[in-house]
Amino acid sequence: MSNNDVFILAIESSCDDTAAAVLKNNRVLSNVVAGQKIHEEYGGVVPELASRAHQQNIVPVIDMALKKANINKNQLSAIAFTQGPGLMGSLLVGTSFAKSLSMALEIPLIAVNHMHAHILAHFIDEEGFDKPEFPFLALTISGGHTQIVVVKSFFDMEIIGETTDDAVGEAFDKSAKIMGLAYPGGPLIDKFAKEGNPKKFQFTKPKVPGLNFSFSGLKTQILYFIQKNVAENSNFIEENKADICASIQYTIIEILMEKLKMAVKQTGITQIAIGGGVSANSGIRTTLKDAEGKYGWKTFVPKFEYTTDNAAMIGIVGYQKFLENKFNDATVVSKARIEF
Repeated sequence: MSNNDVFILAIESSCDDTAAAVLKNNRVLSNVVAGQKIHEEYGGVVPELASRAHQQNIVPVIDMALKKANINKNQLSAIAFTQGPGLMGSLLVGTSFAKSLSMALEIPLIAVNHMHAHILAHFIDEEGFDKPEFPFLALTISGGHTQIVVVKSFFDMEIIGETTDDAVGEAFDKSAKIMGLAYPGGPLIDKFAKEGNPKKFQFTKPKVPGLNFSFSGLKTQILYFIQKNVAENSNFIEENKADICASIQYTIIEILMEKLKMAVKQTGITQIAIGGGVSANSGIRTTLKDAEGKYGWKTFVPKFEYTTDNAAMIGIVGYQKFLENKFNDATVVSKARIEF
């Protein structure tokens, strides 16, 4: 172990997953996530229940992350945590714990923007995964966000396109809910889509100017389509489940790809990296990999465990900030919405 090694403890608590990771420089030693099953009964995340569960989970999760990394808390160089965006009650749990621990250990505190972390997860040193070169285009797709970002350096990023209403993850989950699938429905649409015909049902793609996205109209269209067909045949969903899922997924991927192609044309940047929970979708991953041969792009798809909310991605931003002495003091506050 070199004296120059940097050990970052990272904490992520922006929504309903309590996560902690330990990084040695840009390598992950441990990445622990505790999910919250309670929200399944409600078909969505209940903020009050989420923050209570974080309070129960945070100590055991951090303890496990340190044990798995096989390091002592006194070896830590800094504590990185998610400052926002996210659910305020959930963020406060992680922020308060990070502040207390950094004070107790007398080591630096590093606030991290959750959306930057999804983008910079690509810089975790992971065997078999290449890192993009600056500048690159990042397509960040999650339950709460859909953004196209020009990434010029670790801390110089510019949003050039984003959703004007619903995020892409919400479009997947709400479509699944309309079909009566369990929560969270996005992964189920992906699963059933593999067996279906993506051209069976046609949905109109929204006309949104520039590089922005809109998914609320598509959601309404899917609702009316399901209602109309179920009124004519009560078994319509069950008989056509795979084809409906494949058609919905195909339409959403087409919307994303059209905007990406436009962004490449406008910027001249052909390195494309995806991030965020929806980048776990197999249809999106396959389409993006195919684009390498089709359009001459170089595409980057993160390791599966770094797509959904996790603390390793917070840690990699923490490491880069540590190298540049970008620290915070105890006056730093959580922010449900945060400047990009």
